[in-house]
Amino acid sequence: MAKPPAITDPSSKGEKEPKPDAEQEMLMREVDEAVRQDEVSTFAKKYGWPLGIAFVLAIAAYGGYLLWQNQTESALEERSEQLVMAMDELDASNLSIADAELEALSEGTDGVAAAAAMLRAGIAMEQDRAADAVVLFDRVANNTELPSEMRDVAAIRSVSAQYDQLDPQVVIDRIGPLAQPGSPYFGSAGELVAHAYLAQGKPEQAGPLLVSLAQNEDVPQSIRGRTRQLAGSLGFDAIEDVDAALTEITGQEPGEAPADASVELVE
Repeated sequence: MAKPPAITDPSSKGEKEPKPDAEQEMLMREVDEAVRQDEVSTFAKKYGWPLGIAFVLAIAAYGGYLLWQNQTESALEERSEQLVMAMDELDASNLSIADAELEALSEGTDGVAAAAAMLRAGIAMEQDRAADAVVLFDRVANNTELPSEMRDVAAIRSVSAQYDQLDPQVVIDRIGPLAQPGSPYFGSAGELVAHAYLAQGKPEQAGPLLVSLAQNEDVPQSIRGRTRQLAGSLGFDAIEDVDAALTEITGQEPGEAPADASVELVE
């Protein structure tokens, strides 16, 4: 009797499932592409307008910054040219014209405004208007947006312009920090502070400061000469080298004949 054919189990070992045909693969790809397009479309509908507006605003802001920068540079260049023209009037001793041109430039907080204010203060001092000069000097000295060097100069000039009206302690408090060796304004500030100490009846504090000024080679010669003499009158010896001091005062080496001396030849 013949045996019935064996039934093969497709899930048995050694048998592989058939691969999807090319048509199925293409269908899957189309479905995947459709899903991606739908996601992009949904994202664009949801975020397209906000992103577009943000992009436009960013471009507008950048364009505005470039325009502002260009206008600022142009304005600064124009103000600088006006400052030079005003200085030309000063060189020509046309003080009133220069002051009128500088008045508009001195309003503001930038470097041009500070320079114009300092020049106007100098004109005011030249015209014996010390009170007006002090206002301008103080405007520069109190402007924290300016470099400290310019502010320090303005503070010293302000104190100098109103020294007789100030309490000596105010002078010391205001420019005392600048009256130190190593400060670029040691000479100008130190001399004023030394006089303020003397006005307070404190020669023991004024004397050493005067000696330090007289012996400091970075201090202008005119200030060194005045402080040396004043220190000597107070009993403080500010002369380290007598020959050097004589050369400083006379401009001639020790033993050298005076410049105006004539020599007579006797035959």
